[in-house]
Amino acid sequence: MAKKVLVLGEVRDGALRNVSYEAIAAAKQIADGGEIVGALIGDGISQLANSLIAYGADRVVTVEHPHLKSYTSDGFSQALLAVLDQENPQAIVFGHTSLGKDLSPKIASRLQSGLISDVTEIEGSGDSALFVRPIYSGKAFEKVKIKEGVVFVTIRPNNIAPLEKDESRSGDVSSITVDIENLRTIIKEVVRKASTGVDLSEAKVVVAGGRGVKSEEGFEPLRELANLLGGAVGASRGACDAEYCDYSLQIGQTGKVVTPDLYIAAGISGAIQHLAGMSNSKVIVAINKDPEANIFKVADYGIVGDLFEVIPMLIEEFKALKVNS
Repeated sequence: MAKKVLVLGEVRDGALRNVSYEAIAAAKQIADGGEIVGALIGDGISQLANSLIAYGADRVVTVEHPHLKSYTSDGFSQALLAVLDQENPQAIVFGHTSLGKDLSPKIASRLQSGLISDVTEIEGSGDSALFVRPIYSGKAFEKVKIKEGVVFVTIRPNNIAPLEKDESRSGDVSSITVDIENLRTIIKEVVRKASTGVDLSEAKVVVAGGRGVKSEEGFEPLRELANLLGGAVGASRGACDAEYCDYSLQIGQTGKVVTPDLYIAAGISGAIQHLAGMSNSKVIVAINKDPEANIFKVADYGIVGDLFEVIPMLIEEFKALKVNS
């Protein structure tokens, strides 16, 4: 049976995150021919609506208010509940991001619905859809089917390919006025510690360093390689604990979960907590002086050697490839 599916478009720094387009592709499978409604919440975000339509949304509903400029659970909950009250969708899709992980369970609880989080694949469509998600730190996968009620899903970035962008698509863009009030949290200032550039959780290429990087300066070659490949820099908890880099770069069970096309692990031993955050990467390259390092057990390609010798060699080779291409 065709379903109306609502997708929450996530805005960061005035632009839509890629996971918003991936969520639309997931919604298409769930809808099984039904309507895809995009929702945009923020302040000064209505101009982004056409981008959601170009990637597959049939129409978009916006909620704008000065109190929605920065994300707060209270403010976004009030706005999204107003959209849901108007649209009454049979399914709702979020990105499995910091925002999605915070907001989706609150809304699902208010509507007394179940929530399937961190979905990496959808098999089938409509009422027959099976949602695949990792369990036990990525050691196994379970397939979940919704038997009744509203379908609440968060999808892991970089796992469900977005639809082809079609600038010729058109759709209605409407707005809802919501009085955002009784906020328990007010954002006065946002201080960013994370480096600028490609978002780590959505990067197609990640170059990550561990304790083997030895110092804050040791991350510089990794940053150069990541920039060369159009990727992002990550780190193990060990590197963060040693204060070589900020915890915003941490990948693992207590950090970010990434699934890039290419993951380069430099000086990372491969503790189980770290593997939980990156083992589903499509191609894993490990660089470590210890041939017995656990990281080699999950790597597709392994290089036994000093990262301070190997990384510069990789940089030169990739530079040569770019020049000759």
